[in-house]
Amino acid sequence: MYIKNLRINERRLQDAMEEMAKIGATPGGGVQRLALSDEDRQARDLFVKWLREMDLEVMIDGMGNIFGKRPGRNNDLAPVMTGSHIDSQPKGGRFDGILGVVGALEALRTIHGNRIETERPIIIVDWTNEEGTRFAPPMLGSGVWTEKLEKDWVYNRADIHGKKFGEELDRIGYMGKLPVKKWPVHAYYEYHIEQGPVLEREGKVIGAPKGIVCIHWDDVYVKGTANQVGPTPMEGRNDALCASAEMILKVNELPEKMDGNMVATVGEIHNYPNSRNIIPDKAHFTVDIRSWDDELVTRAWEEVRKDFDAIAERRGCPIRIEETWKVKHTPFDEKLVKRVLETADQLGYLNRPMVSGAGHDASYISMVAPTAMIFVPSIGGRSHVEVENTRWEDCEAGANVLLHCILQSALEK
Repeated sequence: MYIKNLRINERRLQDAMEEMAKIGATPGGGVQRLALSDEDRQARDLFVKWLREMDLEVMIDGMGNIFGKRPGRNNDLAPVMTGSHIDSQPKGGRFDGILGVVGALEALRTIHGNRIETERPIIIVDWTNEEGTRFAPPMLGSGVWTEKLEKDWVYNRADIHGKKFGEELDRIGYMGKLPVKKWPVHAYYEYHIEQGPVLEREGKVIGAPKGIVCIHWDDVYVKGTANQVGPTPMEGRNDALCASAEMILKVNELPEKMDGNMVATVGEIHNYPNSRNIIPDKAHFTVDIRSWDDELVTRAWEEVRKDFDAIAERRGCPIRIEETWKVKHTPFDEKLVKRVLETADQLGYLNRPMVSGAGHDASYISMVAPTAMIFVPSIGGRSHVEVENTRWEDCEAGANVLLHCILQSALEK
């Protein structure tokens, strides 16, 4: 009965979130903590400090993933794990990712403060480079930990300034000595804002995704011919930016053309030499296609690739395409998803099953361990922007669901 009535401390959760939001704070009310930046290091330092205040065993692996372990009665049993990420998008929001870290921290603070003894150990984790905005692709820390990505390949990934992942990880002092290798996990829970409009629109407080959509990332490099804009006639130009513009519109038209439940986006573009009086001779843009239907994504990419080739030939602008990242849709553990929904019911929170349209570290973890996610509403459905916001009472609700899901799994023998 005592555990059944247990709740997290909403004020303490809010204070911790607001303290984290000061690190990398932007004028528009968001945060900018790109992976392996100085701001990321400062936030990591604060997180580690909080872990040590609870006497957790702090472990850092060779990818900079940070683990805080609370022992159980039987430490030979596989642990329950929970967490998310500290890094952010450029001028991103102050809830994305970090709510899953601080919410998990608050759940452990509640367990610790009430001296609850669990059968299994509990591990809280901060995964490195979930966003993939500085070092692509995303979810590098969890990808290497689950042995789905090669560590050396990741170490050599470079940002737009040519700085390599491995060198930057070492620079900020978070290249740990623990081997980057998965261990048995009894259950993994990741708490996150929805990043979409569904929960708020339907008046629900808790969402339990059945899984994460298929995600396909490509980088497209277009080559043109540079020249002075004034003397060069329009006919016969090989304008890399104009060719890219046509291709980008084809991406935007793709979901309607394929007549399926999918989204397609170009979110990043670089133009060279980026001078107002030089015809661009190079352009680089990204393509992001997502759907629960893996085959639909494959067909969509094949279709738009044909469009790209036709545009490139007509404009005399050869293209090179690099498949940066592709993951199939990942279903979560049905038992744990059901547990999230039933726990929300028991705590009196309106809830619904759903699908995650965003990628999360839970995608990789679900490949090696039973996994579930807990969503809370995003105001206006906005995320990855400075105005991203979630009501504190919803943050509290999600953390309470997380707390009780962790306890149920950690008390299992």
